[in-house]
Amino acid sequence: MDERIALPQGTLDLLILKALALEPLHGWAVSERLQQMTADALQVGQGSLYPALHRLERAGRVKARWRTTANNRRAKYYELTSSGRRQLESASESWRKLAAVIGAVLDLG
Repeated sequence: MDERIALPQGTLDLLILKALALEPLHGWAVSERLQQMTADALQVGQGSLYPALHRLERAGRVKARWRTTANNRRAKYYELTSSGRRQLESASESWRKLAAVIGAVLDLG
């Protein structure tokens, strides 16, 4: 059975920031990290991932630089900026509050 979840608009940026919180990653690795973090419930395609990474880069939330991967290939690695860390903290708090409120409403008798 397919248990994948559609992401509400704006959620992908938050998840990307979270995936990059521990270490810089290249795009493919971000996608793999998100898949691992969600136990395969989310698979982000290149058509969604790279526009989101570029949007975050333009907004100053991440910075990118070319590096060599473990497989000896050149790839653009993305890492959080201080602005990205602040955005991650703020957006995480907002999502937690929203989830709690929605959960409370859904639990009403």
